[in-house]
Amino acid sequence: MHALQQKIREEGIVLSEQVLKVDAFLNHQIDPQLMHAIGAEFARRFEGTGVTKIVTLEASGIAPAVMTGLIMGVPVIFARKHASLTLTEHLLVAEVYSFTKQHNSMVAISPRHLGADDHVLIIDDFLANGRAAQALISIIQQAGATLAGLGIVIEKSFQAGRAELDAQGYRVESLARVSSLASGRVTFLD
Repeated sequence: MHALQQKIREEGIVLSEQVLKVDAFLNHQIDPQLMHAIGAEFARRFEGTGVTKIVTLEASGIAPAVMTGLIMGVPVIFARKHASLTLTEHLLVAEVYSFTKQHNSMVAISPRHLGADDHVLIIDDFLANGRAAQALISIIQQAGATLAGLGIVIEKSFQAGRAELDAQGYRVESLARVSSLASGRVTFLD
C-alpha cells in the first residue's frame, strides 16, 4: 500500500534495527484518512470470506480494526490487557509478550462476544515475532470460532512471525512489509 509506505518513510522513526516508531500516525496520534484507507484495503482483500467479527488487541490495533469493521459492516472486538470490574464472566484468555514493552500481559475477550458461529478476521498494527497474533488465535480457538486470516498494517518481515503463521497455514495480508531497519533506514519488500 503506497500511501502507508510513504507515511512510514516520512514520519516513521527507526529507533534500532528492531524497532520502528510510528506514533505520529498509527499508535499514539492517529491519521484518520490513512486509517480509512487501511480499513478499505483490508475490506477489499478479505471481501467474500464471510467475516462476521474482527478481533484486535488493545490499543494500537483498534483504529485500523474499527475502520475495517465499519467498511465491512461487522463488529470489532478488542482483547483487553487490563483487568476490569465489568469483565468478570468466564473469559477467553491468552498470554502475550510485548517486545516494545518488554513484558508479558494476559489478554481477554468475553465469550458473550465471540462464539463458534463466528468467522474472524484479526487486524493488528504490527507483526514481528508473532506473539500477539498467536495469543489472538488461541482466544479464537478457545471460542470455537474459525479464522479467516490476519490483516497486518506493518510487518517486520525480517523477524519470525510471518514465517510461523505461514507454516501453520494461516492467511496473512500485510499492507507494508519492512525487510530491514538497518542503518536507520526503512526498506520494504514490495
